[in-house]
Amino acid sequence: MSGPIPSKTPLSYLDLVDLCDNVHIPLPHLPRPDNLQGFDAEVLTPLYLTPDISSPVIGLLRPIVVERLEAENVRSRELGLPELWDIRAEDENGRAKVSFAAWVKGWEARTRVMKELCERWRDTEEEFCVDVCGPRKWRGEMYPIYKDPFGVHDHPNQLREGEEGEEMNYAFEMERSACALFGVVTYGVHMSIYKESVDEEGKRSISVWVPTRARTKQTFPGYLDNTVAGGIPSGMGMFESMVKECMEEASLPAHVVERYARAAGVISYFYRTSKGWLQPEVEYVYEIAIPSDVDASIFEPRPLDGEVESFEVGRDPLF
Repeated sequence: MSGPIPSKTPLSYLDLVDLCDNVHIPLPHLPRPDNLQGFDAEVLTPLYLTPDISSPVIGLLRPIVVERLEAENVRSRELGLPELWDIRAEDENGRAKVSFAAWVKGWEARTRVMKELCERWRDTEEEFCVDVCGPRKWRGEMYPIYKDPFGVHDHPNQLREGEEGEEMNYAFEMERSACALFGVVTYGVHMSIYKESVDEEGKRSISVWVPTRARTKQTFPGYLDNTVAGGIPSGMGMFESMVKECMEEASLPAHVVERYARAAGVISYFYRTSKGWLQPEVEYVYEIAIPSDVDASIFEPRPLDGEVESFEVGRDPLF
């Protein structure tokens, strides 16, 4: 994730993650605090996969989205169509429980429902979400939604002939830009390319390739980012996505990335945008430490697909 950081003082990586992890959700078994302000005061509604009591929660909905889904059910009834959403009171406080209607079964049906809904909201430029998935924000990329967001990343393209896939963790897929409306977990890859150096006085420093995002990007145009970063599209694995992004964004050939890139961990956080939209994210982190005995020019990133404006080397002393 890249974007404006409200601080002028040096921040550690953990400080930066804490700033991104800015969603505060009161625990359901405790009284809601009286001092919640702004978006934190909103009551978020769990989005279940099915109406079944054992259904997993796959997202969180803001009140305005619940209202829109209720309006969608009204629209369906007026058109003589079955309702798409099961919306009911869940507890004595009247908090809603939302899921796909019972008849919307299987990943194919769920994907069709979300595709029709999100494209219609885009094409009619619905005011409540035009800043999220309107025509100028639309990405044309499908993201996977899983029953267990920390479970296996499987996909129907792995099914054998005759298998239906209901046992998969994969639940359905939907347009990338609309994910924040439903508070579903999305996934990405980030990689830094760096080199450690020692000067004549024995002082060590680190040099990192830092890109400036293109000013035509739908999100955070003109801001700095990690050397290479991108979302994981439906049906593609983490490392495969990393290799793809390296070529598309930075002109780095696959054989270089596959040989030198190393996994460096996973970061998860729950980010709320300045407009209040919900973006829980899991980022798989990679790095390439440029070896001293290899020609460093093969690691030099160069813009290719227009998503990056330029790359520059940033240097910081270590000790």
